[in-house]
Amino acid sequence: MKYSKRYIAFTLILALIFVSNFYIYAKDSSTLGAFRGAQIDNTIWSPLVAADVNGTTIRLRIENKEYTSEDEHVYMDENRNIMVPVSMLRDALNSSAHVYNKNELLVEKHSLTADFKLADDNGFVQYKGQFYASLDKLSKLLDMTCSFDTATNTLTMTDKSEGVSTVPTKYDLRERQRVSLIRDQGSYGTCWAFAATSALESALMPEEQLLFSVDHMSMSNSFNVNQYDGGEYTMGMAYLAAWQGPVYDADDPYGDGVTRDDLAAVKHVQQMLIIDGKDYQGIKEAVFKYGGVQTSLYSTIASSKTKTPYYNKQTNSYCYMGQDKPNHDVVIIGWDDNYPKENFNVDLEGDGAFICQNSWGSSFGDNGVFYVSYYDTNVGTHNVVYTDIESADNYDNIYQSDLCGWVGKMGYDKEDMYGANIFTAQSAESLRASGFYATAADTSYKLYVVKNFENEYSFKNKTLVAEGSLKNAGYYTVDFDEPVDLESGERYAIVLYINTPGSTHPMAIEYNSGEAYMSTVNLDDGEGYISYDGVAYINVKEKQDCNLCIKAFSDNR
Repeated sequence: MKYSKRYIAFTLILALIFVSNFYIYAKDSSTLGAFRGAQIDNTIWSPLVAADVNGTTIRLRIENKEYTSEDEHVYMDENRNIMVPVSMLRDALNSSAHVYNKNELLVEKHSLTADFKLADDNGFVQYKGQFYASLDKLSKLLDMTCSFDTATNTLTMTDKSEGVSTVPTKYDLRERQRVSLIRDQGSYGTCWAFAATSALESALMPEEQLLFSVDHMSMSNSFNVNQYDGGEYTMGMAYLAAWQGPVYDADDPYGDGVTRDDLAAVKHVQQMLIIDGKDYQGIKEAVFKYGGVQTSLYSTIASSKTKTPYYNKQTNSYCYMGQDKPNHDVVIIGWDDNYPKENFNVDLEGDGAFICQNSWGSSFGDNGVFYVSYYDTNVGTHNVVYTDIESADNYDNIYQSDLCGWVGKMGYDKEDMYGANIFTAQSAESLRASGFYATAADTSYKLYVVKNFENEYSFKNKTLVAEGSLKNAGYYTVDFDEPVDLESGERYAIVLYINTPGSTHPMAIEYNSGEAYMSTVNLDDGEGYISYDGVAYINVKEKQDCNLCIKAFSDNR
């Protein structure tokens, strides 16, 4: 019969206790020593239990999501607390979780808060440069149940507050030190780049306080635009996904009319979520968990001196209810469900407003911030949030042919298809991940690798390396289950099977759409293929005059 180590250890302890008591009894038969197993000190017993638990896989079931100690560095401490990295809390608990001043953890869920300090030894610790929190202690403060089954090494954690919104009725990132510097775009049409960099900076706060270059994003990209031409959020996404930036503002300051195209990105943005139009709950949860959300408005305000029927200067509130399309980007940094409808110049059905950061300097609105009604025609229609920003050494190499990013979509008039990009390894490398776009919500995918690619017949040798599903549209990087070794000069294929329910064109593509700013699209930098069924493939450049938005990431061996 097979026993776990914890039961063997427990048996040995009981045996030692029995022998000790038997010795007392034998020495003086008139006095029987009491059974002392219940008196074992926790300082001895708990570390034994923790050592045994940590010797096997720990499983977590939190809010219908599953994690293991093989995927995340989860462990049981010597007080039998299950400790998890702070970095996984916001997604695991569907909460806001941030470390302030490198010594204080603030976790927010619903209208509840859990606040820990390192010095208090109360469930928040730092180990080898990483912060960890106790799930048991968090559960007590956030109205959640938490239990650990020693037989299966499984912790289960659920929210008691059924039907209660994840987010409070009012929230303001300014009160959490998570809003970037208010800046002024001046006479340039660079609001899209200001909104992108500001949202990016907010996503890193409060842990990192960085200022990124708007000049570089708006001038050192792959589009045929100048700073007066304007732009939109997909341009910023393409620039970041291609690792063209961000760079520090100090290295390429704003407004001097020149840029530096020799600068390397100081961060690698590996995931950007697009929130469905007018999904106000989704926008609030994104602000709550990740930081500022870039969104678009139709602005009738040309400057702080402009008079318009849609802006109330006394209350710093704005609401446009016409049919014009967006012409200005801002950052949503909070909301107030009870913001009075009377504060707006137009008649509205109800209360409520988003708190938005503008790029017109601190003299506009409330030190650069204003309120936009929930009833505004455009607010919340086009939204992007930056959810995975990594250090610039996360991967050694990026392979890509879509420097202009997601320009259009392709498909076979059905919700699924196959696409593949062919690359050549520049050295002996380990292929670790692929980046691609989900063009709508609830997309599922499978990723394959073909080694030693020669021609279309090589696709029959594809090997599955990852699969999963994606809740939101956006840009994603998916790590492979196991790295794939490549030799220098080896041609290989990244094959993406994608399924987007309700779509007839699920694959994101780069092509020259005919607009002036797309004239720089280069179709000679890629070799791509598409397939209806994963069996027969055609060359996408020859047949469709486009590139596929599929990237590869590797490390040098």
